[in-house]
Amino acid sequence: MFFSNELEKISWQQTTEEIYTKTEQDVQRALRKEHRTIEDFKALISPAAAPYLETMARLSQQYTRERFGRTISMYIPLYLTNSCTNSCIYCGFNHHNPLPRTILTEEEIENEYKAIKRLAPFDNLLLVTGENPAKAGVPYLQRALRLAKPYFSHLQVEVMPLKTEEYKQLIDTGLNGVICFQETYNRERYSIYHPRGMKSRFEWRVNGFDRMGQAGVHKIGLGVLIGLEEWRTDVTLMACHLRYLQKHYWKTRYSVNFPRMRPSENGGFQPNIVMNDRELAQLTFAMRIFDRDVDISFSTRESARMRNHMATLGVTSMSAESKTEPGGYFSYPQALEQFHVSDERKATEVERDLKRLGLEPVWKDWDSAFDIKQ
Repeated sequence: MFFSNELEKISWQQTTEEIYTKTEQDVQRALRKEHRTIEDFKALISPAAAPYLETMARLSQQYTRERFGRTISMYIPLYLTNSCTNSCIYCGFNHHNPLPRTILTEEEIENEYKAIKRLAPFDNLLLVTGENPAKAGVPYLQRALRLAKPYFSHLQVEVMPLKTEEYKQLIDTGLNGVICFQETYNRERYSIYHPRGMKSRFEWRVNGFDRMGQAGVHKIGLGVLIGLEEWRTDVTLMACHLRYLQKHYWKTRYSVNFPRMRPSENGGFQPNIVMNDRELAQLTFAMRIFDRDVDISFSTRESARMRNHMATLGVTSMSAESKTEPGGYFSYPQALEQFHVSDERKATEVERDLKRLGLEPVWKDWDSAFDIKQ
C-alpha cells in the first residue's frame, strides 16, 4: 500500500467544493472539538473561518505553548549544487536555464560548514541539492554527511526522492530527517509544472514518503508550494497525507512547510494563486489546531515581520541567514539562486528579535529543543 492508492480515492474537484461550502457552524463545531478530523481542517481553512481568525490564533498559541513551550528551533540550509536534470517551470535550477552549474567539492563543502558555524551556533543542518543522481547522488550525499558530523548533530536532506535502501544507506551515514516538497497534489496538472526529468513522475515522488517511512527515517517533512494550484485543496491533501503517514509510520516525527512562491532566475513564471498574509496566518493556525505535535516551519521566503508575528502563534522552527546558491556562506560566488529570500536578517538579528518577543531560539532540531524546554 502506498499513498498514491489512497489519493486515487480523493477527488480534487469534490474536495475543493467541500471546502468552499463549509459554513460558520462547521467552523464553530471544529473549534469546540478536542480532536479534529480532515473535515474539521477543511472548515478551518475555508473562507467561512475568516471571521474566526483571532479565536484560531489564541487556540493555536495555546496548543503551541503547551507542546513546545516558547522555543523556536533554528536550522540553516546549505545548497550543495544547482545542477539539476529536471525542467520545473517555476524553478531557477531548471535544466534548460543557460547558467554555470556548481557542484561543491569536499573541500568546498567543509569550508561551508565552517562558515556556517561562524554565523551562529547552528546544530541543525539541511543539505539541499538539485536532482542530478549521476553527479550528486547517494555516494555524494554520504560524503557530505560524513563531513558534517564534526560540525552538526542533526542532519536533514532535501534532495531527489530515493529508494528505500538508499534512505537506509543515508541513515547509516548519519541522516536524521528528510524534507520533500510534493509541490502540488493535483495529479492532473502536476505535469504542467514538471514536464521532464525524474520529478515528472508523480507517483514516484508522492510515494517517496512511504519509502522514507519504510526505511525508518526519524523525521519526515512534507510541503506544498503555494502559488501553483488552489492552496486550500493542496494543503487539505497534504493533511490527508500527514494522517496517512502517522498511521503507517507512527514512530516517525513530522514537519510541514507551505512556502509562498518567490521570484527566481526563471522569472517568466508567475504564480497562479496568490495567498495573502491573513490566509497564510489562517492556514498556520488551522494546521496547529488540527495537529498539536507537528513541527510547522517558516523559511526565509517569508518576511521578517511575518515570521516574527507567526513565531508567537504556531510556528515552531525557522531558518535564518539562508543562502540559496551553492557556496553562498563561504565565498558568495554569485552562482544562481534557487529563489530570492525575503527575510535577509543575520542569524544573530533573528535571535535578538525572537528574544524580544519572549521566545528562546534553540539551534537544534525541535525534538532536542523540546527536551531542553522540559
